Amino acid sequence: MIVILTQDVKGKGKAGDVVKVNDGYARNMLIPKGLAKEATQGNVRSLEKQKALAEEKREEQKAAAIKQAEELEKITVTIQSKGGENGKLFGSITSKDIAEALEKQENVKVDKKKIDLPAPIKQTGVQTVTVKLFPEVSAKLKVSVIV
Repeated sequence: MIVILTQDVKGKGKAGDVVKVNDGYARNMLIPKGLAKEATQGNVRSLEKQKALAEEKREEQKAAAIKQAEELEKITVTIQSKGGENGKLFGSITSKDIAEALEKQENVKVDKKKIDLPAPIKQTGVQTVTVKLFPEVSAKLKVSVIV
């Protein structure tokens, strides 16, 4: 029997896949538990429409991420911190601090998890930080740390 998986099934496939399984497995396990539905022409067409809508939505999100990346490239965020001699900071600047400063100064909201900071910033000066906005879209943000 050919079925459309509605959820991920270990060993069979991911949600949205059209797979061939044994009749008994489909009738006794997959369909009653809501893991799959029979692959009729109507269900296959519905699946294709859903995939097309999902792809269209993904493209819109990617376009918005590209636009936001272009805006972030132009921005320099200034963060003031306490520091000592030789430009060393008493604390450190984390991705949370950068996200908060970006929202306060430029009114641009970026999730702190999207800011790729290998190690906290512990020196004054201008640093370049990568912000991952979408799987294939990232931007370079300049962060100026002053005492």
